[in-house]
Amino acid sequence: MIARTLITTANERTWPKEKDVPVLFLGEWCKRYSRKEKWGGLNATVAPYHWDDRKMLYADYQYLQELYEKLLVELSHKLNQIHSVKYSLRYWRILIGPWLGYFIQMLFDRWSMLGQSIEKLECTNCRIIERDSLSITPNDMENFIRLFIEDDWNEAIYGQLLEKCFSKLIKIEKIQPQEQNKNQHSVIRQGWKIRLKFQLKSLIRRFNELLPNKVGYFFLSSYLPLKTELILQVRLGQFPRFWSTQKVSVVRPHRDKRQWQLGGKNHSDDSFEVIARQFIPLHIPTSYLEGYEQLMKTVDMSSWPKKPKVIFTSNNYLADDFFKAWAAEKVEKNTPLIIGQHGGHFGMTPFSFHEEHQINIATKWLSWGWSDSSRTQVMPMGILKCFGRLVTYDPNGGALMVEMTIPRYSYHLYALPVSSQWLNYLADQKAFLQALPQKLREQVLLRLYPDIHGWDQFERMQDQMPEVRLELGELDIRKLIEKNRLLITTYNATSFLESLTWNIPSIVFWNPEHCELREEVKPYFELLQSVGIFHKNPESAAQHMVEVWDDVSAWWESTEVQSARAQFCHQFARTPDNPIGDLQAFFQSVSNDYDLSASG
Repeated sequence: MIARTLITTANERTWPKEKDVPVLFLGEWCKRYSRKEKWGGLNATVAPYHWDDRKMLYADYQYLQELYEKLLVELSHKLNQIHSVKYSLRYWRILIGPWLGYFIQMLFDRWSMLGQSIEKLECTNCRIIERDSLSITPNDMENFIRLFIEDDWNEAIYGQLLEKCFSKLIKIEKIQPQEQNKNQHSVIRQGWKIRLKFQLKSLIRRFNELLPNKVGYFFLSSYLPLKTELILQVRLGQFPRFWSTQKVSVVRPHRDKRQWQLGGKNHSDDSFEVIARQFIPLHIPTSYLEGYEQLMKTVDMSSWPKKPKVIFTSNNYLADDFFKAWAAEKVEKNTPLIIGQHGGHFGMTPFSFHEEHQINIATKWLSWGWSDSSRTQVMPMGILKCFGRLVTYDPNGGALMVEMTIPRYSYHLYALPVSSQWLNYLADQKAFLQALPQKLREQVLLRLYPDIHGWDQFERMQDQMPEVRLELGELDIRKLIEKNRLLITTYNATSFLESLTWNIPSIVFWNPEHCELREEVKPYFELLQSVGIFHKNPESAAQHMVEVWDDVSAWWESTEVQSARAQFCHQFARTPDNPIGDLQAFFQSVSNDYDLSASG
């Protein structure tokens, strides 16, 4: 076996200077397509990705969830001690849970790939950037999300793991840091209606400051259409209020504040658990440690309600540390926290960190139709973002194909392609398009997701399928749908649920090995499959498109298709007959329960 130099990321400063040196790329994430002239001529091989074994992925997810719960308890106790407070586990789960869950899962992936590659694939040396161990400590969750998709953060994590765990197995050369050029991210242009909505909300927010601070129902990023939310708030007996969150103050990490451990003596027979305990004090965001006092002062001084009866959001539970700190404090005083389903995938798949976290912190969790007898917080309400919103299609139009992208480096785990498995996803997209006749392929508009992850999808498609029309995710998708006769969706998320709700002719396909489904859910997809909506491979989807293209409406409006669509939507994308009335009754019921508990 050839001895190779290990390359962990796409940061080319850590690559060997000599082109003839045999190298091992730790993963496909190292090989930017836009830099293929750099790596194309190297004597290189790529390490197999451990989570290409999806059974291993699922087993690791279960292990990591158990470890997460264990460390969350310990970290909550430690933060209570550091900050001289006595908050509950639920409080800390709301505030720090998203970061801790993400970080543990990502750290495990990096640690596992290093161990597998160094111990089995004859890596003899590597180069890492010398840097202060706190140089990549995030300020808050929003900052963390921006950091972990970048090569620089991942190179630093790999470097710290190499020094901590593998320095006796591989020769490490340190190189001096320098100012790095950040990847250029796509700028998403906003249409005039979006800008108008933003301006309208800004005016109302300013007006809020003139109104009394007593608010019964606090809505923030509800996912409801603006008109629906306005009417709902009026029916609930309050002047419509729209709130804007606040940025968390930037606070630098201090080493003397991080000289602590989790679990006392830090003993464990689990080698990764030991590493996680050592890394958490170094990487926990400053807003939970050095900046926590400032964060709570900002919350206390804000114009947000002091005693809301109900808190409702469909989005801010994840990255908004200001909201999370405020909401966690209110939940400690028994204010109900209601979370609405945000996007697809929920209730369908065997594992999802987001789903578990949201339901665990919520008093009630509003699903788009499904329920779960083992989790009583889940309440079927309907597809919130489509309430009162209609979209049509053009029977004589073209076809819109909606794409996705994921970070090159893994992040939180759920049943979708992980990291380099996106390349398998891309291969399926090309297989679908290649299976179409040339004239039909020219009818397809391929809507790309804004390329913030460095897969260079636009360049790939331009080079490999120049005849396909591309849209960079900048235009209003509803307007695009209305110009086409067929919507093709290619992953388990929001788009296909919206299209079925709007009764848009739809073809859905994805790889079932990378988008696993729960056993109890499979009959619903088999129903869609039986009428040509859902397909398990790109060739079947393309063949069906060919068969129905000349009269899509006849296929879509047939009794069989409409019956299957209605049954599926009732379970996963429901539209109630009276959505505003249902929401009004729900929130009033929750508020009444709160009043009773408060008076008791």
